[in-house]
Amino acid sequence: MKFKHYLKFWVPVIVVMAIIFLMSTGIFSSENTALVFGPLLRFLIPDISPQTVDLIHAFIRKCGHLIEYFILGVLLFRAFRGGSQDPRGWHWALCSVLVGVLYAASDEVHQSFVATRTASPIDVAIDSGGAVLAQIVCLLAYLRSLKQAVSS
Repeated sequence: MKFKHYLKFWVPVIVVMAIIFLMSTGIFSSENTALVFGPLLRFLIPDISPQTVDLIHAFIRKCGHLIEYFILGVLLFRAFRGGSQDPRGWHWALCSVLVGVLYAASDEVHQSFVATRTASPIDVAIDSGGAVLAQIVCLLAYLRSLKQAVSS
């Protein structure tokens, strides 16, 4: 029973980590994603300049970093919580941020070994920002649920 309990909370974390790892390969390099976003932007905005296409493409990629680590952060909070009603949500959030930041750093190390990718401390900061933002949202939602449980 306890093993199924852990699987329920930790398998989604492992799946998202695997997806992030896959997205750190050459398949999702800037050159490859430009092949999708460039023509799409030119189709939607025919008069768009190449510089603007590059800027929007870079912005979309950075948003991707933020979003994937936000999702990972939410799942980490859920996994560390493990269904507990303990009022120390900050503990789960702190553990989640720590794992998120360490995974972001390891992801950039991984990218340094991929020929079409580059490691960037800026990406670690963006990824970490996504993990931190997720913890803020999770803590606020958790505190709200505790408040509602007390008032019920």
